[in-house]
Amino acid sequence: MEKPKSVDAYFASLEPERRAPLQKLRETIAAAAPRAEEGITYGMPGFLVDGRGLVGYMAFDRHYSLFPMSPAVVDAHRDELGDLATGKGTISIAYGRRLPVTLVKKVVKSRLDELAGKR
Repeated sequence: MEKPKSVDAYFASLEPERRAPLQKLRETIAAAAPRAEEGITYGMPGFLVDGRGLVGYMAFDRHYSLFPMSPAVVDAHRDELGDLATGKGTISIAYGRRLPVTLVKKVVKSRLDELAGKR
């Protein structure tokens, strides 16, 4: 898939079974970071704070992922994330698995704190 030109174009390119869970993730991030701006960051849809990448997200064949753009944030929540933490900076959620809304909000808030220099 080529890099999206806009968040709306990215969502329009997704099949409905991928779009719906990613939309829920998008809404959860927006609720946790209401002042963040939506846009393309590091070639994927995401949210930015003062022009800096807060988090990104993408749909894949078997899962969708949240990218906190910080291994430290993933590590800080690794025990809570369990098998969702699949790499240094990746949180992957299988389609059909319930989105851990509270946990996603915690991760986003931790990333906001990190960008603000509070971590």
